[in-house]
Amino acid sequence: MSAAPATIGWFARHELTLAWREWVAMMTGGRRTRGIGIAIFLAIVVVLLHLLAFGLILPWIQSGIAMDKSTLVMITGGGLLFWTVMLSQALESVTRVYYARSDLDLILSSPASSQRLFAVRTGSVALSTIVLTGLLASPLINVLAVFDSPKWLTAYGVLIALGALSTAIAVAITMALFRVVGPKRTRLIAQIVAAVVGAGFIIGIQAAAILYYGSFSRFSVFQSADVIAAAPAIGNALWLPAEAAMGDIGALVVCLIIGLGALALTIGLSASSYGRLAISAAGLSHVRSLRKQTNRPFRAASQHHVLRVKEWRLLQRDPWLLSQTLMQILYLLPPALLLWINFGNDAGAYVVVVPVLVMAAGQLAGGLAWLAISGEDAHDLVVTAPVSARAVLVAKIQAVLAVIAVIMAPLLVLLLIASPRMALVTAVCVALSAGSATAIQLWFRVVARRSMFRRRQVASRAATLSEAFVSIMWAGTGALLASGSWLFIAPAVLALLILGFAKLISPKRA
Repeated sequence: MSAAPATIGWFARHELTLAWREWVAMMTGGRRTRGIGIAIFLAIVVVLLHLLAFGLILPWIQSGIAMDKSTLVMITGGGLLFWTVMLSQALESVTRVYYARSDLDLILSSPASSQRLFAVRTGSVALSTIVLTGLLASPLINVLAVFDSPKWLTAYGVLIALGALSTAIAVAITMALFRVVGPKRTRLIAQIVAAVVGAGFIIGIQAAAILYYGSFSRFSVFQSADVIAAAPAIGNALWLPAEAAMGDIGALVVCLIIGLGALALTIGLSASSYGRLAISAAGLSHVRSLRKQTNRPFRAASQHHVLRVKEWRLLQRDPWLLSQTLMQILYLLPPALLLWINFGNDAGAYVVVVPVLVMAAGQLAGGLAWLAISGEDAHDLVVTAPVSARAVLVAKIQAVLAVIAVIMAPLLVLLLIASPRMALVTAVCVALSAGSATAIQLWFRVVARRSMFRRRQVASRAATLSEAFVSIMWAGTGALLASGSWLFIAPAVLALLILGFAKLISPKRA
């Protein structure tokens, strides 16, 4: 029996249908025949993740897990890592509810209640946040439930409470931004806040580990005797989520009441303004067309320079680029801090820092190259312009590599002051990693809209895997070169083989 139109159930079915179609499109790329292969691949990933979780948790289980302060500190710290990621994802998803849905004009102009629509879409944000985090945490929870105690399954209830709470906070932050800075700046600031929240706690813990313990591992802080001694006594309300995750039903009930209650209260207080704010956000595209004229005089420039400037401006104006790349850039802060603290005194630090920088360069270059090469919304206009296709592609590649150079330059300068040899190793490997990722995106380029950036991996699994593996190989090359080992030849050769294989299987073009 189908729900009556415009009811909560009707809107929920609409959202679930859209979410299912988007998920199927993301996983299969529109090709149903990929379904069996994707299912097998996901099954293998699930098994591997559970084996990895088993290897990590087995020593802890064998030593005995008791509800003492050290255990509560470890669970709470790990839970905070997951929760910051949940809050970051919820904030970005809530922002997209206002700015990135093309059906708002149709629904808001209908006699349906915008308050019901807001309630359902906020609930869908909470559900997607809970599901994603649950998938990431499920290997740890399942292994603990099987090999220690089934009581650990209550941790899924804690994830539900935390997901609801993070969605409530995300809605509150978005509403506050609309009122304080207006719809024009809310999207930009919300993306910055989402990136800082998602990476801030992790970066902070890594910074503390580097400053006080000389370790790059964030979990060394949670295992510190000083942190455990300074933590509140058992029975403090701070430990409620950890106690609930360990099987305390009373604590779980309190967590669920707080999380779900906060979400319900936020929806009730914010739903009435959804229609007005959504319309103001949707109207930004019309406001943007009325840009102020500049008084800058026209200056003659070369064709390549004009094309590069055009690509930089497109990257600058991309409305979602900040949230897609800022978090990756923020993760470069711990390596920079590690370099600053050691400053040439510890060669082992470079073995950690160099591969991190190389991997980051490859990932950033891959994303920016997709935007520049494949995500060209004015593709028909560009191909019909009196400019050669080669000149356009060269300008796009130059623009991407120039951005990577600007981002990496401060860290390379710091490396140069500390160790010229390490700076040279890092610069070479960063250039190879960024160049390889850009080349792969060039070989597998497709015609797509920039709004498809988050699903760019769907276009070609081969391109995605090739880009990931080649970045890993160049990172391994950098690490071995930093350690002075001649074994760097092996990952370097593998990286070249992966590039050759990617070129071989790439689509042939006339």
